[in-house]
Amino acid sequence: MKKILSLLFVTTLLSLSASCQSNQKNKEAEALAQKNQEPVEVPAQDGLERAYFASGCFWCVEAIYESVKGVKESISGYSGGHTKNPTYESSNTGRTGHAEAVEIIYNPDVVSFETLVDVYFGSQDVTQVNGQGPDMGSQYRSIIFYQNEAQKEIIDSKIVALEKEYGEGEIAAQVLPFQKFWEAEGYHQDYEKRNPNNPYIQNVSIPRLKRFQQKFPELLKENASH
Repeated sequence: MKKILSLLFVTTLLSLSASCQSNQKNKEAEALAQKNQEPVEVPAQDGLERAYFASGCFWCVEAIYESVKGVKESISGYSGGHTKNPTYESSNTGRTGHAEAVEIIYNPDVVSFETLVDVYFGSQDVTQVNGQGPDMGSQYRSIIFYQNEAQKEIIDSKIVALEKEYGEGEIAAQVLPFQKFWEAEGYHQDYEKRNPNNPYIQNVSIPRLKRFQQKFPELLKENASH
């Protein structure tokens, strides 16, 4: 028993060490990007604006945002990397630098960017590095993208508040200047809605959506339910 407990203790320490190292690398990459890249601002179109987030599997995140009042559409794709035209297969190698992300098309008269940020942090494990739930790897890391300094200030203030709760340096999300969003393959779009009996959707995606809906009922569209 003592040997088993010792082995578990060592395994836990190694896991925590690897997580800390991964988070340090992510934060170094974040600092480099903020220093060397100017954010790209996407112009509003027909009164609608766009925002970009990465938080684990994009099937889950897409469904969460589509349940929010003021969100017209949520599109699955890839962002945050260094290669052109990423695919699901290439991004899953972890070598493109891209993470599974979503493009949120929203009405700022109904829902603010600040509220979308609250949705982002409120629908994930904010301390999990390079993944969410069972999905692990750099392609599943959390990234919140800003298009201008006003957005960055909102994000930074939310992180400061969260760090008071979880501890300084414990928030895993990278804060990156937005560069480009690559739309994912067609079969990924509205995946949860179109594949309700998929085992992953049943066991991971829908429970994550329900947890969010229970936490933020005031933000939901009238027909947003599972």
